[in-house]
Amino acid sequence: MPRVQGSVTTEGGPPPDHTEVPNTGRILAVDWGERRVGIAVSDPGQIVAHPVEVLTRRTGRRFPLQRLRSIIDRYRPAGIIVGLPLNAEGAEGDAARRVREAGEIIRHKTGLPVVYVDERMTTARVRSDMRRHQTSATTAKPIDDLAATVLLQAFLEERAR
Repeated sequence: MPRVQGSVTTEGGPPPDHTEVPNTGRILAVDWGERRVGIAVSDPGQIVAHPVEVLTRRTGRRFPLQRLRSIIDRYRPAGIIVGLPLNAEGAEGDAARRVREAGEIIRHKTGLPVVYVDERMTTARVRSDMRRHQTSATTAKPIDDLAATVLLQAFLEERAR
C-alpha cells in the first residue's frame, strides 16, 4: 500500500498551503516518469480509479502542463496525488526531488492540493498483471496510465480504511 507523504518537504522547510486532498470529489493521479507521465482519475465518490492518458515528455522540453490543464478542466478534480519514486530503503533521491519540484509547479499553477504517495512497485505490479493475463508489455500501449491507476486505487483503498 502506498504511504501518503503529504506535501510537506523532507528538507525541513515549511509545508505548502495545501496538505490534504479532500475526501469528496474526484482525485487525479500523476505517475511521473522520465519519458512518460501516466494520468488516472477516480470517480466522484473516490471508490474506483480509471486510467485517463499517457503524456509524453520530450527530452529537453518542459512538462506538457497545457495538456494536464485540459485533463484537469475535463475531470475537475478536488485534489491530485503524485507518485513519489523512493529508493528501495524508502529514502528520497534525485528522482524524488524532481518529482516534488514538478508537483509544486502543478500545485502552484492549478491551486489544487497535491499529496505525494510512495509509488514503488506500481509499474512492476502492472507488468506482473500483464504477464499473468498473457498480455505483452512490449507490444501493448505504454502502461504509465495503468501504473497511475494502480497508485490511485491503492490510495483510495488505504484512505477508505
